[in-house]
Amino acid sequence: MRTIRAAAAATLAISIAAGVTGCGGGTSSSGGSNDSPKTLTYWASNQGPSIEADKKILTPELKKFEEQTGIKVKLEVVPWADLLNRILAATTSGQGPDVLNIGNTWSASLQATGALLPWDKANFDAIGGRDRFVDSAVASAGAEGKDPSAVPLYSLAYALYYNKKSFAEAGIAGPPATWDELVEDGKKLSKNGKWGLGAEGSNLSNNIHQTFVLAQQHGADFFDAAGKPTFTSDGAVAAVKQYIDLMAKDKIIAPGNAEYAQNQSLTDFAKGKTAMVLWQAAASTFASQGMKPEDWGAAPVPVASGAPGQGKNINSMVAGINMAVFKNTKNIDGAKKFVKFMTSDAEQKLLNKTYGSIPPVKTAQADAAFSAPDLAVLRDTLAKSAAPLPQVPNESQFETAVGTAVKELWADAAAGRPVTTESVKARLEKAQQTMQQ
Repeated sequence: MRTIRAAAAATLAISIAAGVTGCGGGTSSSGGSNDSPKTLTYWASNQGPSIEADKKILTPELKKFEEQTGIKVKLEVVPWADLLNRILAATTSGQGPDVLNIGNTWSASLQATGALLPWDKANFDAIGGRDRFVDSAVASAGAEGKDPSAVPLYSLAYALYYNKKSFAEAGIAGPPATWDELVEDGKKLSKNGKWGLGAEGSNLSNNIHQTFVLAQQHGADFFDAAGKPTFTSDGAVAAVKQYIDLMAKDKIIAPGNAEYAQNQSLTDFAKGKTAMVLWQAAASTFASQGMKPEDWGAAPVPVASGAPGQGKNINSMVAGINMAVFKNTKNIDGAKKFVKFMTSDAEQKLLNKTYGSIPPVKTAQADAAFSAPDLAVLRDTLAKSAAPLPQVPNESQFETAVGTAVKELWADAAAGRPVTTESVKARLEKAQQTMQQ
């Protein structure tokens, strides 16, 4: 999900929403219905450089849908910092949109509320069939063994972006492939007020994304097969420590990054203050900040050794945006028509190209537009070396609890306080206790 645009605010307890069955949003009586589908309301997540940019991108497409179907779509672009709380409030109040975007890591949590339309075979058939979508994208749309709670809309993965000028000035021939190489290169780049790598230490979701991948590389997960938290396993502790050590021990991340949560690391990268950053589909943001395509490159996120792949060589979580329908909408047919429109080949190509993401629809993904070097890295990562975050009902609590623990460890590193295996384990143990309360 694109929550790295701002930390997803998961402060509203998911347990409140989980206690609701069958509640949800939907149009008011003045909106559409199956008999008279006049209007749909749509909450879109902020994908572009700004809310206004998204409105300019989406409004012409919604007009196309209206011309084709006679259904008007009322658009609201919701900032990431507000989106999860807005959705959870809608599940309890019954006042919300007909159709909405959700970060794919929230799928199982929101599925547990019972508020979203399940995408069973009949519903998938109404939009062209489940087999149109990439398997890994559908796998991130709900708990295993259950009908997905949403439909994939934009697919994303992490890449390592690097500043070509900074690398050339440091005498580095190309991007690092392993973490040892990244640290070695980072030390060469961290001088004269510049730093090797950027991070967003106060962005809870980004903290989760990075530490999840490192945990996979250490052969660990944050939950066992029964869905119980295992935050203090040796692999999970080692993963978090490795991430924080990039500042605390290796000193290739500026201490000020501990406070970043609003994409400041991208701004630093664009201004040449840092030489590398781990990010999802950053091209449009770099362009908006004055960078030219030839100024930067994209490479797979490093692994411990070898090449990215499955098992211990996972190098990204399956990121992306899903499209969901509130189950009690008064215009279920219109809502499904809108999802079909947004996941059509034409719209998938146009919107994903605009946002720099990858279509989760197979035929659209095959378009030559998604073979550009940076997009090819994202596409190949999704196909070969990405894994979905744990699809457990309390996933959003996990993001808050462990994301906060990592944030606190960043603060320790920035202040020069020791970051040890014991201190990391203590923070994660506290997070695990919070989850079990």
